[in-house]
Amino acid sequence: MPSLEDIRTAAAQLRGRIHRTPMVESSALEGIFGGRLTLKAELFQKTGSFKVRGLLNKTLKLTPEERERGVITVSAGNAAGALAWAARDAGVPATVVMAKTAVPAKIEAARAYGAQVELVEGDLMGAYESIRDERKLTGVHPFDDLDVITGHGSLGLELLEDRPEIATVLVPVGGGGLISGVALAVKLLKPAIRVIGIEPETADVVSRSLEAGEPQKLPTARSVADGLAAPVCGTHNYAVITQYVDEVVRVSEDAIIEATRLVMSRTKLALEPAAAAPFAALLEGKVELHGLTASVVSGGNLDVAKLVL
Repeated sequence: MPSLEDIRTAAAQLRGRIHRTPMVESSALEGIFGGRLTLKAELFQKTGSFKVRGLLNKTLKLTPEERERGVITVSAGNAAGALAWAARDAGVPATVVMAKTAVPAKIEAARAYGAQVELVEGDLMGAYESIRDERKLTGVHPFDDLDVITGHGSLGLELLEDRPEIATVLVPVGGGGLISGVALAVKLLKPAIRVIGIEPETADVVSRSLEAGEPQKLPTARSVADGLAAPVCGTHNYAVITQYVDEVVRVSEDAIIEATRLVMSRTKLALEPAAAAPFAALLEGKVELHGLTASVVSGGNLDVAKLVL
């Protein structure tokens, strides 16, 4: 499991290569939810999501042989764009496996960053493993990887550097990559801070894993928050979550949609539905604000074609 020193080393490596994203306050949202709230606006990150933190850290740690072979990942979209960007920055060929039904803007973003995009139907992970082995590429898991988790920990360090009085951190949850890194960083620095994960009811693999006592796999995982629709809980992620995350709650699809509209209208931040999950939990009363609460606005790669004017 990564140490605090590992996370600080990764943060130093990432400094100057990615954005230090701002903390945003909203008196309107504080009035609605009845407490102190600050938003870590990771939607302004390179490639439009937090994913670049972990995937760039992973890319920087590749051996010369791994770089020569080229890298491959599997993704609903944000990890694809992040790895494509990181690989281009490092001069490494990249392939990404995505569903044919992925958000078109996310597909085009990965291509624009220079990746070869393989669109598949059915079993994404199976297709990823087949292409990886056939072409002898270096596999990069989008979340179940210690270097990826360590890179995401840089976000947790920034939270406490910018707002040391934070009492609670709300984190959207898919396969567990982001919350693993954030929880490690903040808990190793300040164990009393509460870390709460939020995932869709229709893609609740982390909650099911915690209930089962081991990582689970869902037959299907779909949500309007496509960035959170991971079908598996990572093994490394599960280990961190069980030790450092205080609670994981589920939210409905309707609440995610309502929260997306609410935060957009009150803050003018163009967040994607995955980033609105913490606010959905506040709307449904699954989480209450105690002390200063930080919500990670994880990304802004929304499908603008679906916006109704």
